[in-house]
Amino acid sequence: MRRMRISARADYAVRAALQLAAAVDAGPLKAEAIAEGQGISHKFLEGILGDMRKGGLVESQRGGRGGYWLARPAETISVADVIRCVDGPLVSVRGERPPDLAYTGPAESLLPLWIALRASVREVLGVSLAEVAAADLPKGIAARADDPEAWTNP
Repeated sequence: MRRMRISARADYAVRAALQLAAAVDAGPLKAEAIAEGQGISHKFLEGILGDMRKGGLVESQRGGRGGYWLARPAETISVADVIRCVDGPLVSVRGERPPDLAYTGPAESLLPLWIALRASVREVLGVSLAEVAAADLPKGIAARADDPEAWTNP
């Protein structure tokens, strides 16, 4: 069984978005500053920020006073929003979204299982950038992370 993976693009995008969320009062941030602050390749980050701009999550301005900033308040942007912007749907099966699937016979109950998985992922990744940047995760999410079993590989 393959494990769920968060791509490097998604990880870098979320980290960049958190850097922008934390600097909301500092004005636009240069891509170089974001890359340096998060230990991300500047060239790779530029492409990610471009996708986030096209996706409506960040805005940018060129020039000496230019840089990037969040297009909306960090409270209204979820981690899921960022991941979808750079990687597409959060959960897919064979490249298809679970509601588009159909199973028969003993596999019929797989569909509700995939839907439940998608709902769980949405719940966890529905945390806002503001919550993560402030280290103020919702109690349910924090409780899951506090479970020692969550940190081990079965």
